[in-house]
Amino acid sequence: MGEFDLIARFFNRRPEQGIGDDCAVFTPTAGTQLCISSDMLVEGRHFFAGVNPEALGHKALAVNLSDLAACGATPRAFTLALSLPEVNEIWLEGFSRGLFALADLHGCTLIGGDTTKGPLNICITVVGEVPTGQALFRSGAKVGDDIYVSGSVGEARLALEILRGNVNADAATLESVRHRLERPTPRVNLGVALRGIATSMIDISDGLLGDLGHILKASNVGANVQTAWIKGSLAFALAGGDDYELLFTAPPSQSDALQAISDKASTRITCIGQVSRELGLRVLDGAGLPIGKSFSSFDHFSSP
Repeated sequence: MGEFDLIARFFNRRPEQGIGDDCAVFTPTAGTQLCISSDMLVEGRHFFAGVNPEALGHKALAVNLSDLAACGATPRAFTLALSLPEVNEIWLEGFSRGLFALADLHGCTLIGGDTTKGPLNICITVVGEVPTGQALFRSGAKVGDDIYVSGSVGEARLALEILRGNVNADAATLESVRHRLERPTPRVNLGVALRGIATSMIDISDGLLGDLGHILKASNVGANVQTAWIKGSLAFALAGGDDYELLFTAPPSQSDALQAISDKASTRITCIGQVSRELGLRVLDGAGLPIGKSFSSFDHFSSP
């Protein structure tokens, strides 16, 4: 099967978008700015060889949609560059099924890309829109803001360590957390709802503390982070990565609005600390005392 036959069979669902031509034609919505992000997933670095192709198709797009969510953007379109060691039709059917199921859920259309022969490598560029001037950045955190995280963190790392053989667990435990590693949920609706409320935002790919550090550096502030809210391993929750939850700051005056957003989005939002004037990141125990242990020693299975 040649390149064009492969594209036509598995990826060209909407010929009017220009797939197969030299360029795709894309018209932004009036009054919006475009948000664009690219992520690459490499076999053995970002996912295990032999992973379920449908789950891989989902994750390949999910990590990109999570970047849009972190800016408060609505997904519009994406491109796909795919390097394949061979044409495996069963694999491609599963991969494209997982990819398009998530794309359709968010109204995000495949508009172009490329395929070639080589080691399994997936590169997606996603395009979203945000009303002009309303994009959220890492640089807006203010002293006195509360720090929030969506959903839960740590399960993806737990699944990874079980699969690596570093943590002993039964099949039921692995099954309960594996979807968090292989099928993360991009918090797109939550990100859109946080426009005008959050002062800064980032998605958690490299670990909560590591990604919070990016906000603090960009905003030139510090933070005190509580740990009493964490269930399970502190290390996995604080430094595990691959969670693809949203980490954001907002003034205390927005707490009621955030509760309403949480209820509407059916996504838990937890206040985990406060932004401080004193630079640096301090991790506190349940009594408010500093924890001396470092939580930054993990290697990250995926960190796009």
